[in-house]
Amino acid sequence: MAQDFFDRATITVRAGNGGNGAATFRREKFVPRGGPNGGDGGRGGHVYLVADPELNTLLHFSYQRKFVAEHGGNGQKNRMFGPQGADLEVRVPPGTVARTVIDGVEYEIDLAVPGQRLLAARGGKGGLGNVHFTTSTRQAPRIAEYGEPGQELQIDLELKMIADVGLVGFPNAGKSTLLSVISAAQPKIANYPFTTLQPNLGMVTVGDYERFVVADIPGLIEGAHAGVGLGHDFLRHIERTRVIIHVVDCAGVDGRDPLDDYAQINAELRQYRPELAKRPQVVALNKQDLPEAAENLERLQRELPVAPEDLVPIAAATREGLDALLRRVTEVLHSLPVAPQVTSDADELPDLDWGVPEVDPNTFTVEREGGRWRVRGVKIERLVAMTNFDQPEAVDRVQRVLDAMKVSDALLKAGLQEGDTVVIGRQELLWSDAERFL
Repeated sequence: MAQDFFDRATITVRAGNGGNGAATFRREKFVPRGGPNGGDGGRGGHVYLVADPELNTLLHFSYQRKFVAEHGGNGQKNRMFGPQGADLEVRVPPGTVARTVIDGVEYEIDLAVPGQRLLAARGGKGGLGNVHFTTSTRQAPRIAEYGEPGQELQIDLELKMIADVGLVGFPNAGKSTLLSVISAAQPKIANYPFTTLQPNLGMVTVGDYERFVVADIPGLIEGAHAGVGLGHDFLRHIERTRVIIHVVDCAGVDGRDPLDDYAQINAELRQYRPELAKRPQVVALNKQDLPEAAENLERLQRELPVAPEDLVPIAAATREGLDALLRRVTEVLHSLPVAPQVTSDADELPDLDWGVPEVDPNTFTVEREGGRWRVRGVKIERLVAMTNFDQPEAVDRVQRVLDAMKVSDALLKAGLQEGDTVVIGRQELLWSDAERFL
């Protein structure tokens, strides 16, 4: 049983947390004052989206929607680092557009080339062991960091098919029949509107060597550019095609004028995206096996604003004229500029990322949030997330950083009072005038 073409999905990806640092000390015979030797935690695994040419649908995401990378290992004694968490690769078909929202800003990445990788979620940094906190006045620090939490994002995926040729036309114009006879595809065929509810792909072979991919796109109705009917679900799938085969019901079996059908389809393309209407078109005047088509043929050849070589009479049901149609499509493809060849060797393709602008990690904001105060900032939020508040020395460290960064002064200036709650990341801290944060 054939599977439906599944072209939209929403997934959640979560990178691994960094491993915790260790707060250990040397315990060796004849070494009476062994110093700190706690190792660092390992980095959490990243999550990558990878364009896999073996895939042509997002169907597998209907079964699994959450993907979690491995956490980093904890640091050990004797300065032993924890192991790095394994990266996770989530495979998507080439032509997938990934979108997410980070800090209220939407980002979009197009995975068009096989082998491309998008760093979708970053693994957390490993926490530092106590060997990093030794100073001239603190020879035995009992402090180590937690690992940084891994990034977690919700990602919307949309597959925009990569096909050389797109079939467009009114419902029942004969697109599905045409695809079924020029390729091995087996689209659903029947005489009612919207037979094709999902795009179908077929590989077409012309002669001994020429091959191209054809996409049978769902049919249009008036207003599709505004989302009426199948609307955008139709139009967005032809954005990547290089040539359009415009299938016209030359017989007008549904009582419509073929000239009006041709004009309306192009109007919908133009209103959705003007460059689509400028894409090269070969017009297939279909259903020449019916008497009505023969009666309309001469009028259409005379009145359609199409070059004579791009008007090809065919009868998809009887295979009449298909050789001429495919030869013409091949000629048009050859006449187009060759797209730059991008290697699909994963070793030569640079990894992509969301392109989030870099910000100064030392900047922060303070704002009133209900009955609490909220502090936001890259450095301070990371520090608090990685602090073990059960360690008095770690709490002292947070207070020193808050004072050094002028966060405490900014809170007091904004109106912070004794007993107020300050939220940094997921941590709630209580302000005391005597002891600062508790």
